[in-house]
Amino acid sequence: SFTYPDSGITAIHNCSFKIEKGGSLAIIGKTGSGKSTIANLICRLYDPVEGEIMLDKQLISKHNLALLRKNIGYAPQEVFLFSDTIANNIAFGIENKDKQRIEQAAKNAVIFDNIAAFPKQFETIVGERGITLSGGQKQRISIARAIIKEPQILIFDDCLSAVDTETEEEILTNLKTVMKDKTTIIIGHRVSSVKNADHIIVMENGSIIEQGNHQDLISKQGEYAA
Repeated sequence: SFTYPDSGITAIHNCSFKIEKGGSLAIIGKTGSGKSTIANLICRLYDPVEGEIMLDKQLISKHNLALLRKNIGYAPQEVFLFSDTIANNIAFGIENKDKQRIEQAAKNAVIFDNIAAFPKQFETIVGERGITLSGGQKQRISIARAIIKEPQILIFDDCLSAVDTETEEEILTNLKTVMKDKTTIIIGHRVSSVKNADHIIVMENGSIIEQGNHQDLISKQGEYAA
């Protein structure tokens, strides 16, 4: 369970779930249901008020924080881009800024063709907070930044909301290869984003109201099916 200290709002109430190494979990629910708070807790931006998060059978708080975050690729809901080149924005956080590696991450995030169409391509300077790019382009650069690290844990927090369903399908197909052997959490409010996950939890007002795989949840004829 988790209550935000500044507002006193209880965002998570008695939530429990498990993800196997290399497996995928999807979290779906309306705005304000507590989905992003779970991502924040896994990244240790906060610690739970009650209960605990275990990673490799050890309390997450016992892991070295820098090492934990180094092993997480996080594409957040609110994309933050630096006033720098597109290449440096994608390669942020990695030491080996190999051109081929940057281009491959852009291809997997289905942003390569957009970047190639800019006069300066990967050397295009992005305005402060990515002002020169569309919402969908910013989200895809954020996805490229998350996957270029080749981390053990991937978290995609509603980072496909600004792309059309065709592009979303292409990105999700590419991510299947990227996600192989990685532990992945996909947060969204569109069924199309989450339906292929091994396990899906449906959130409402900070609690899990349904869980199972896509077929299980459809057959329950509950909130997810609706």
